[in-house]
Amino acid sequence: MIKNLLFLFFLSSCALFSQETNSELLELAQAEMKSASSTLNFATNQNTQNYDMVYQRLELTVDPAVYFVSGNVTSHFVAKQNMSTITLDLAHQLTVGSVMKGNTSLAFTQANNELVVTLAQPIVAGTLDSIAVSYAGVPPSGEQAFATGTHAGTPVLWTLSEPYGARDWWPCKQDLNDKIESIDVYLTTPSQYVAVSNGLEKSQVVNGLSKTTHFEHNYPIPAYLVAIAVTNYQIFTQTAGTAPNQFPVVNYIYPESYATAVTSLAQTLPIMNLFETLFETYPFSDEKYGHAQFGWGGGMEHTTVSFMGNFSRGLIAHELAHQWFGNKITCGTWKDIWLNEGFATYLSGLVIENLDGAPNFVSWKNSLINNITSQLGGYVYLQDSDLNNVNRIFSSRLSYNKGAMVLHMLRWKLGDTAFFQGVKNYLADPDLAFDYAITSDLQSHLELASGQNLAAFFSDWIYNQGYPAYTVTAQNVGNSNVELQVFQTQSHPSVSFFKLPVPVRFLGANGEQHDAVLNHTENGQLFTVSVPFPVTGIVFDPDKHLISKNNTATLGLDFETLDVTVRLYPNPTKGTFSLELPAFVAFEKMEIYNALGQQVGSSIVPSFSLASLSSGFYQVSITTSAGVIHKKVIKK
Repeated sequence: MIKNLLFLFFLSSCALFSQETNSELLELAQAEMKSASSTLNFATNQNTQNYDMVYQRLELTVDPAVYFVSGNVTSHFVAKQNMSTITLDLAHQLTVGSVMKGNTSLAFTQANNELVVTLAQPIVAGTLDSIAVSYAGVPPSGEQAFATGTHAGTPVLWTLSEPYGARDWWPCKQDLNDKIESIDVYLTTPSQYVAVSNGLEKSQVVNGLSKTTHFEHNYPIPAYLVAIAVTNYQIFTQTAGTAPNQFPVVNYIYPESYATAVTSLAQTLPIMNLFETLFETYPFSDEKYGHAQFGWGGGMEHTTVSFMGNFSRGLIAHELAHQWFGNKITCGTWKDIWLNEGFATYLSGLVIENLDGAPNFVSWKNSLINNITSQLGGYVYLQDSDLNNVNRIFSSRLSYNKGAMVLHMLRWKLGDTAFFQGVKNYLADPDLAFDYAITSDLQSHLELASGQNLAAFFSDWIYNQGYPAYTVTAQNVGNSNVELQVFQTQSHPSVSFFKLPVPVRFLGANGEQHDAVLNHTENGQLFTVSVPFPVTGIVFDPDKHLISKNNTATLGLDFETLDVTVRLYPNPTKGTFSLELPAFVAFEKMEIYNALGQQVGSSIVPSFSLASLSSGFYQVSITTSAGVIHKKVIKK
């Protein structure tokens, strides 16, 4: 009775854990996709592909009490081909007053959310040039990349530009193939407010009723990760890292939330320590990390300062993880978004594994598996048709949860040493670091670290759909051996068979446990495992290493008992007899022999007609998944 109560408590705890985990992840996904409409086409603007952005200086004037922005943005770029014009992404709701090259005014046009500038003179490929755009206006409110609100009656302003919302509040180049090498942000605000942006705060200059705060960020950054926020923040600073790579963690907190936030933010330091231990030093340790409260329930991983709707440990872990996976290395196309979100989700699970222990990690994985398998299909790597649906791109079930569990299955398949080394090598790759990566880049590093060919795994789990359901039958066969047979069905026809190492746990009458891994490469595969005790039970995937559903694991009777449970009926018979087997034993074939030992018939179905044979005794040899069983049948 106590065991049953404990089991029921475990199930209810898992269910509660599952609901909380999936609710938080859904909130995360909604925040991270919020700046794009559900019908946005995620195609790169081909008109911005003829130059590389080198540097941008954003000089912006904002007031959190007023939904308006004005500014001057200077862009330094290198021509990739001969150019006479340059195109920037900019919402048509923002009015450009002038475009300057030094003291020279340049001609420009605005249409279709583009700013097209005619250069002072044509330039040739390889030339470094610059322009300065002065503009002002009310940003488009529907996509809400630029937003205002209040907290405790105080105005607050923030931005959230993922994926293509940066153009709503500043002239930029927003794609996934060109990072700005460095930026300076000068925010002029009413003097009573605190301003936030990427990088290190360099200065504050008060001029009457206004204040200009200067931030400098000297790492490559995509446009969607540039961010600002303004309100009456109270600042709480921590110190993280290990000498000589120590750095400040600067937290911008609503005053009314300060006391509780400070307590919650203590969790940041052990999470930072864990990620640095597992992977590498925080990528932006020359500057800062930090958090800023904003008006949404989830969070957004702006480089060096995550915007936070709350300070739960899961949210802190997820957004911090993005500083490596998403910010240092950014997905090279929106089809590869799982490289950002799958990693960030999985690292939040590693926090549970390392700080809370294995049982809680198992519960966390189980909650993800339940969500993933709530539908039969769904790609991790997006299809062309998905790029018109922001809800699909930021799907919590696929881009976040399935992406995370695919990473765990890779870890399970490769082993901890090869998996973590492969990820470290991926992060350190000079062709990827502070740049962009696609799925094949990760695959290559994991293959090099492990020596395994992962083409089939990535095909099944990243580029195709579904998951397996397993049927495992086992029986003691003597000499401390257990024989098992493993069958698999697939939830989606895009994958014919999932080749995976399958974990099983054998149980003994006195509480013994023995774990084994079955290298499952074909359906109906037989395995013999040596177990140092009589097996009384079997559990499939007890630690939740695999994405699967509707699995059964059955310990059959020993062979002697099995022989008794198999029967032919009716027996005696005048014609057809049928075979009855236990449910866990699979029928394969049977052969019929006369009294002289001559084969007189066979069947691949569990019945046979003796109508054409003479009366007498017949021997029936029955081949099953549990072995060959011999029975007699009488023909009247």
